[in-house]
Amino acid sequence: MVTDDGTRGRLAQWLWRPPRPHGETITGRTVSFLELFYDLVYVAVIGQAAHHLAENVSVRGTAEFGVVFALIWIAWVNGTLYLELHGREDGRTRNIVFVQMAVLVLLAVYAADAADGSGRPFALVYAMFLTVLTWLWYSVRRQDRWDHPEFLAVAGRYVTGMGVAVVVILVSAFLPAQPRLVVWACSATAWVLGMMVAGRSEPARLYQAVPPTESLVERFGLFTIIVLGEVVFGVVGGLSAHDRDTKTITTGMIALGIGFGFWWIYFDLVGRRPPRPNGVAMMGWLLSHLPITLSITAAGAAMVSMIGHAHDASTPASTAWLLSGTVALGLIAVILTARSLADAERLEVVYRPLSLAMAGGAGAALVVGWARPTPWLFAMLLAAILTVLWFFAATRFLRADAWGEERSHSP
Repeated sequence: MVTDDGTRGRLAQWLWRPPRPHGETITGRTVSFLELFYDLVYVAVIGQAAHHLAENVSVRGTAEFGVVFALIWIAWVNGTLYLELHGREDGRTRNIVFVQMAVLVLLAVYAADAADGSGRPFALVYAMFLTVLTWLWYSVRRQDRWDHPEFLAVAGRYVTGMGVAVVVILVSAFLPAQPRLVVWACSATAWVLGMMVAGRSEPARLYQAVPPTESLVERFGLFTIIVLGEVVFGVVGGLSAHDRDTKTITTGMIALGIGFGFWWIYFDLVGRRPPRPNGVAMMGWLLSHLPITLSITAAGAAMVSMIGHAHDASTPASTAWLLSGTVALGLIAVILTARSLADAERLEVVYRPLSLAMAGGAGAALVVGWARPTPWLFAMLLAAILTVLWFFAATRFLRADAWGEERSHSP
């Protein structure tokens, strides 16, 4: 029988057990309910950022959204990688996640107007979130010192980079709106470039530190589903804000087909497929999800404006370029993801012509944006491009006998 002292000792260990060090990856695990709950908070954060774009469909509005979304995505990636690589099924991990969620809820409050009036509090809260993550990654490095010293250099550079990011974001809080946004853009760009350099300088070590487990691949797929929800929100928001006559409803329902097209293409072509076993491919796979998820979210925001102009003879130029541009960007990003996959080498006969077809589809989407037909036709043409690409991919996969039972159980 366990004594009271023993029970307290076990409880203390459950609440304060240190994180898993690098190299102690758990393979074959499933995504936990805690991770699903964590991702749910990003629905609110991303939704607020997308709301700003929906009300400011312009070149400036798009740029502002792109910068804010990049910061949100970087926060999600860091939180996700920590949980995947170093989290445990214990009280410490739960409490850490709940602290992050509380900060993210506050971040969502300021996300809608982060590029302007709420920029200062957004930066302060974001710096707070990065501080929590920096401490978490430092705790991992401290654990590596005793268990896996071969990862000390990589972890040390990462912790240093996170610390610098905290200072930069904190300083930006006291700048005027436009310089602040420039600092944020530079910070996000530096993070992306830093990960690219890390992937090329130490590909083997980085792959050992961040192996693409099934659960990690699944998490990125789940985040893609989160942003696909913004397409649904965009259609609902557009229909709710305007007269729901036949043409408006028809435009909204056709626009929903663009989101369906994104789903088919992502999950049947690259979803649930791991990258090749090296750091370069791993970073290419990871970073290519930034433009994929950004483009899907922006497309959802653009649908609000498109549905609002359902009775116009032609789609407004800003809305047309935003929606066609996001479709084009999403397709190009899927090409980048596909190039990093382990299947890309095994199924070169499939992925090489598929990449060419998607590049052609991106060009066709831009042509549709230039033509600016009436909104219902505009949405139908973009949905048709995605549909044709999927059928082209399906015939290639089936011809190569590359769609087995696993593909028939897409998420």
